[in-house]
Amino acid sequence: MDGRVIAAHGRQYVVELADGSRLSCFPRGKKSEIACGDRVDIQRTSDDQGVVEAIQPRTSLLYRSNEIRQKLIAANVDQILIVVATEPGFSDELVTRALLAAESEEIEPLIVLNKCDLADKLPAARQRLAVLAGLGYRVIELSARDHAEDLRPWLVGKTSVLVGQSGMGKSTLVNALIPEAQAATREISQALDSGKHTTTHATLYHLDTTSDLIDSPGLQEFGLGHLDRQEIELAFREFRPYLGQCRFRDCRHHREPGCALTAALAEGRIDAGRFAIYQRIVGLHNGS
Repeated sequence: MDGRVIAAHGRQYVVELADGSRLSCFPRGKKSEIACGDRVDIQRTSDDQGVVEAIQPRTSLLYRSNEIRQKLIAANVDQILIVVATEPGFSDELVTRALLAAESEEIEPLIVLNKCDLADKLPAARQRLAVLAGLGYRVIELSARDHAEDLRPWLVGKTSVLVGQSGMGKSTLVNALIPEAQAATREISQALDSGKHTTTHATLYHLDTTSDLIDSPGLQEFGLGHLDRQEIELAFREFRPYLGQCRFRDCRHHREPGCALTAALAEGRIDAGRFAIYQRIVGLHNGS
């Protein structure tokens, strides 16, 4: 049988079958690389349990990684919704890292600025996102408590994944769009026997027959250890016109003469804040 992973927690998964029924499944073997959203081949072992035999080919895989391990977020997604808010403050670097991960997998990003009802906080948040909007990233503004429906047209016909720091209002957004989500989460937690972990695993919800939304746990970091320097450079979309134009083929875009990127930076064609984030990311990669 084949099915779709609609919840992933540790080494335990809830798999939805074609008829809508659900099985609690485990991977075969010790190592598991299954993500929420994966299409899988399964073998039923009892009325309500099964074993994952294989993962079907993916169209995309969103994940984060550091030197020690990788954390799968979601598979087979078309769109990533990066949720930020007017308060509490959000991390520009975490947003950038999520965008780079999306760019590397050709997943379409959408930045959602939440809590826009806090009018005194809104101008500062808008200003921080203006650089990204100027690069062509889509930014929408809403208040999850009152106008979550403003997001729905952006979700039609797609599988979208929500990511963001804790406190940005992702859960409020999910519960507003999908009133039955809390009941679904309880049901899934019961299947996983992990009621106390309801917010620590990714869960897929059906918005309608063609649209799905995956909610993921709140992030405090977004490691990009799986991307090399060239992949990171390419994922900065404003760098692309200058790549390959440096005097030296192995240019690190630091203090080398004839560097096309630092020349563009000096001329204001690349944002200094974004370039500083790039330098921090590749600096970490090189252990410096």
